[in-house]
Amino acid sequence: MESRITSLYILAPLVISCIVLFCNAQEVEDEREFDYGAKSEKGPRNWGKIKKEWGACNNGTLQSPIDISDKRVKIISKPENTKVYYKVGNATLKNRGHDIQIQWKGGVGSLFINGTDYPLKYAHWHSPSEHTINGRRYDMELHLVHQNTDPNLIYTIAVVGILYKIGTPDPFLSKIMTNISSIVDNKDSESALGMVNPNDIQIGSETFYRYLGSLTSPPCTEGVIWTLNKKVKTVSRKQVRLLREAVHDYAEENARPLQPHNKRDLYLYGPGDSN
Repeated sequence: MESRITSLYILAPLVISCIVLFCNAQEVEDEREFDYGAKSEKGPRNWGKIKKEWGACNNGTLQSPIDISDKRVKIISKPENTKVYYKVGNATLKNRGHDIQIQWKGGVGSLFINGTDYPLKYAHWHSPSEHTINGRRYDMELHLVHQNTDPNLIYTIAVVGILYKIGTPDPFLSKIMTNISSIVDNKDSESALGMVNPNDIQIGSETFYRYLGSLTSPPCTEGVIWTLNKKVKTVSRKQVRLLREAVHDYAEENARPLQPHNKRDLYLYGPGDSN
């Protein structure tokens, strides 16, 4: 099957205002080390205290998720030469306890930002959404995580976020409902998906928010380039319910609380008149 190139609008190069610790770039796989309980000793309020290398979770200044307020954003209508290039690849669905994740084996294409190549690594779901728009929290959020391992790069991780509200079923999730059902509440369980095309997620959007943040689970690595699509897609209640049933009980609502803006620049990019 032929690959597809989708043009996106992107902001100009971000102002460099922090130093990224590359050794802590990956999200933690062992879900027993943390949870999402508001009053739990292993909950979000204490993530930064559990391990020294997770310190950014409590002490970082560029943490995610955040509320995207239209009153704060800088509207930009000039397009940049940025593209998404995905292709079909062999994929596995994994229950990590705190989320359900698709992991691709081998190269399946990349997100290109200002000439830098960020290969797609995996995708996972959060319910409810982690980011909010003008104070509104949505029913689900999908993260597509891209990473470039070049040690000379300041920003090595780029995440595309897609928000969902209750409505018609999401076509991509519909294709893998049986696979998700097979790994319900079974940590370390995997289901082979076969050949999966990331383009089927349909991430392309002409209007999106952009800011500099972090991973939303330990080690909360900062310096993550976030692209959050402004267009909200739909998902069925049944699909959201299955994703919640699949993970462990403490992670049925696996959304990290909102983090301080700390005077960060937020951008809204889209075509046409900025008015």
